[in-house]
Amino acid sequence: MAFQPARAEMISYEVAVLQGLNKITARVSELRVPVNQPVRFGSLEITARECRKSRPEEMPESASFLEIDDHKENIETTRMFTGWMFASSPAVSAMEHPVYDIWVVNCMSLDEAQAASEKAEEETQQATE
Repeated sequence: MAFQPARAEMISYEVAVLQGLNKITARVSELRVPVNQPVRFGSLEITARECRKSRPEEMPESASFLEIDDHKENIETTRMFTGWMFASSPAVSAMEHPVYDIWVVNCMSLDEAQAASEKAEEETQQATE
């Protein structure tokens, strides 16, 4: 009988949830990046090509395949990162940048992202009233 290692299947989602740190201002921002739709964060343009999450019964893990370009004024665009980032171990494949850090937090469906955006907007309105 041949030994078959356990293989964790991951589910694909439409939105990568990232956090971005501006090291100069020390401000952390949550970024919701729809797959194949570039999102700007400062001078960075972040494109998630894939976002996968482990099944609920498995050990929790989210991973996203990212392409991150730096667009500086009057300078050619520089590719800063291409590859998989894992929520459980951000240091394994980190982007090296003097101003920004980016890491994966979660993956979600378009519906979940829309609901989260509406909730955040509602909370902001309540805070300003």
